[in-house]
Amino acid sequence: MLRDGAGRRAARAPAAAAVRTRSRLRVDPIACAGRGLCAEVLPELIALDDWGFPMISDADLSGRLYREAREAIRVCPKLALRLEGPPDGD
Repeated sequence: MLRDGAGRRAARAPAAAAVRTRSRLRVDPIACAGRGLCAEVLPELIALDDWGFPMISDADLSGRLYREAREAIRVCPKLALRLEGPPDGD
């Protein structure tokens, strides 16, 4: 049985809330300057269009890809990248 910090029985989450959503990488097209650094860091998920702007795969991030997505966010000079959803625990 789960207990909270005060020793009380912890409430259980509804079954629908137990379904885990995964993190996804998103780009703000208005903020993006199309420099392509993100595609250099994460070519498995990011391709560049003809003008150098990122096209991001809708794939779930896990393990190494999650870490590399965080690095792509860090190197973006325009802060145009973000993660949506909870991390996968890595």
